[in-house]
Amino acid sequence: MSRKPTRLADISEIITKGTTPTTLGFKFVESGVPFLRVQNIDGGSVNYGRDTLFIDEKTHEALKRSQIKPGDVLVSIAGTIGRAGIVPDDASALNCNQAVAIVRPTKHLYRPFLRMWLESADAQRQMRRAMVTGTISNLSLTQVRNLKIQLPPLAEQRRIAEVLDRAEALRAKRRAALAQVNSLTQSLFLDLFGDPAANPKGWPVSSLAEVCSVAGQYGSNVPAIEFSPSLPRYIRITDIHSEGKLALGRVSPGGTRANWSDLKLEDGDVLFARSGATVGKTYRYSSLDGDCVFAGYLIRFRPKPTKLLSEVLFHFTRTEAYARWVVARQRVVAQPNINAKQYGAELNIPLPPLDLQREFARRVGSVEKLKTVQRASLAEMDALFATLQHRAFRGEL
Repeated sequence: MSRKPTRLADISEIITKGTTPTTLGFKFVESGVPFLRVQNIDGGSVNYGRDTLFIDEKTHEALKRSQIKPGDVLVSIAGTIGRAGIVPDDASALNCNQAVAIVRPTKHLYRPFLRMWLESADAQRQMRRAMVTGTISNLSLTQVRNLKIQLPPLAEQRRIAEVLDRAEALRAKRRAALAQVNSLTQSLFLDLFGDPAANPKGWPVSSLAEVCSVAGQYGSNVPAIEFSPSLPRYIRITDIHSEGKLALGRVSPGGTRANWSDLKLEDGDVLFARSGATVGKTYRYSSLDGDCVFAGYLIRFRPKPTKLLSEVLFHFTRTEAYARWVVARQRVVAQPNINAKQYGAELNIPLPPLDLQREFARRVGSVEKLKTVQRASLAEMDALFATLQHRAFRGEL
């Protein structure tokens, strides 16, 4: 049964967002109050025990507007738009940056219902219409406040959330199976090459720039336009998932071809994200992804195949050693950013013998075939869940 939509602001106590402490003269610290970013919102949950920055109590007190309470619903509003999660009831003090909006619902809105609606096709469609699209997409707080939701009685909200939660649990099991397959590659990397930070096998070490024929090329800043089959796809920072896979966007590069013709990707190119909440994220291009051009918040490196295989470079960036390197550089800048010079000169990579690198690439190929089967199964379950979700929020469940 259709109901008159309600503005999210009218059923929320507060809708606000954070800021970057360093822009106000504060610093990140080694431990203290967890400071959340988009990557801390995952699968409907808020995870502040992984990939988390910290601020001290003085900074937390100064950033009152973005102090987070247990039960708050967080939604990403910059970069990756519309990712939502609920803060655990036992959470201690938390804060967040400007890419995260804090929604504190009234008693008329069941939090799990809101979280699931925010990730529904209806909410995502409203966000896409409202957001400012460029190399990084953004939603303003006004746009979040103006989102329209059909609000059934509280008992019905609970029932819908419970049905969707059970369906989502099945998807979570499939994702967990895929994650186990994903972990195989990291195990292969560590077994063959050892931990890059300790380099226990004593491989020679080189800076990234020294082993690349293209080292630190920035992407295009032309605007995105509607996708055209006669043009390449335009890869932006938001199109790269955390696991390094590409969500092929339906946009092409604007401007004239001269603006981006030398930025077409070639097999084995590795892109590094340079700014914002996604800094450090990487993607290895394959011609199977079609003709592509990369945007300005991405940096291209092309390994020399006589020195370093691109498969090895990409999976090096999936290691804990690389993650720690990225976090360490975020702590010393005002806006999370790693430029081409830093990637090229400061990122040091062990270089195993080429025959061992080729063996790793061969094994990765076998794992990728298995992952393809798992992803197809997950995609089917996702489609079924989307249908169920659509019916639920239309009052047809």
